[in-house]
Amino acid sequence: MIKFRTLRLLSVIVTLIFALQTKATLAASKEFVVNPLMPSGPDPWVEYKDGYYYFMRTTATNLTIWKTRSMAELGSAEQKVVWTPPPTGPYSHDIWAPEIHFLRGRWYIYFAGDAETNQTHRIYVLENANADPLQGEWQIKGKITDASDKWAIDASVFEDHGALYMIWSGWEGDENGTQSIYIARLSNPWTVESKRTRISTPEYPWEKVGDMPPQMAGGNPPHIDVNEGPEALIHGGKIFLTYSASACWTDNYALGMVTAVSGADLLDPHSWIKSPHPVFQQSPEHHVYATGHNSFFKSPDGRDWLLYHANSEPGQGCGWHRSPRAQPFTWNSDGTPNFGDPLSIDVHIPWQEDRH
Repeated sequence: MIKFRTLRLLSVIVTLIFALQTKATLAASKEFVVNPLMPSGPDPWVEYKDGYYYFMRTTATNLTIWKTRSMAELGSAEQKVVWTPPPTGPYSHDIWAPEIHFLRGRWYIYFAGDAETNQTHRIYVLENANADPLQGEWQIKGKITDASDKWAIDASVFEDHGALYMIWSGWEGDENGTQSIYIARLSNPWTVESKRTRISTPEYPWEKVGDMPPQMAGGNPPHIDVNEGPEALIHGGKIFLTYSASACWTDNYALGMVTAVSGADLLDPHSWIKSPHPVFQQSPEHHVYATGHNSFFKSPDGRDWLLYHANSEPGQGCGWHRSPRAQPFTWNSDGTPNFGDPLSIDVHIPWQEDRH
């Protein structure tokens, strides 16, 4: 009987210890951001509104939204498939790089889709009038393009001095080989009202790593120069537009940046100045490769964060090994962002700093 009671007591103690450890682990997970945020997730994007972070990423087959109060809890966040493409048609396949934006009192999702061939990739817009984007009905507003209607992916939208602008990656003509960054002004969240302007095209060696691997050679040119995934960061009277340079299937995928003065003529290519070096790139020392397709957000304590995808080993290419990662960044004395080096996985980054 004594042995039985002792064993039962030990069992209770072990259970209590396990419960406390589990509680401590859960508490730690809420207090720290640990990369990767989820095992897989290319092209991460997040929008903050009314106490919630709304996260999206490429799934290729649908549009899914994750909703969480803390990016430290993204892995266990509520999620919902809000739209599934039709089986056929111009936006039925290869659903890439979705972004959710709250504009003019409504929710919009921008995404790229095609009709089963890469050459048909264009950008499309969905709208939802519900206050909660996981509720209500998402309605297709149609294709969003300038008059040239060329190949286009990776749309993002930002506002400057009351005007809406769309930025994206596209082809100058109708042949694959070079992807450049374009900008156009919008009359509303689903309509382009200006001609497109090319504001960045690959010109430096670090932007031109793009030999096509054998497994991707079918129907593609042997080499592609890439600028894609543009994102706007407005700070201190300037617009810092980051983009992903070199091909995503290479370890050299990195962030470049062009800068303009807020309020300038953003449709004038001369308003944009390109940085001659990448602003964020791979770190073999930290086992982080192919850093790219980023976005930005703030934590509740006001810190600025960089959200991006990367591989954990060299040579993992442009597939589902890419996982979303986040880390805070600072600002240089000249007002430019300092993204630093990509951090190793499993580093515990405080979600909120104690500044007292």
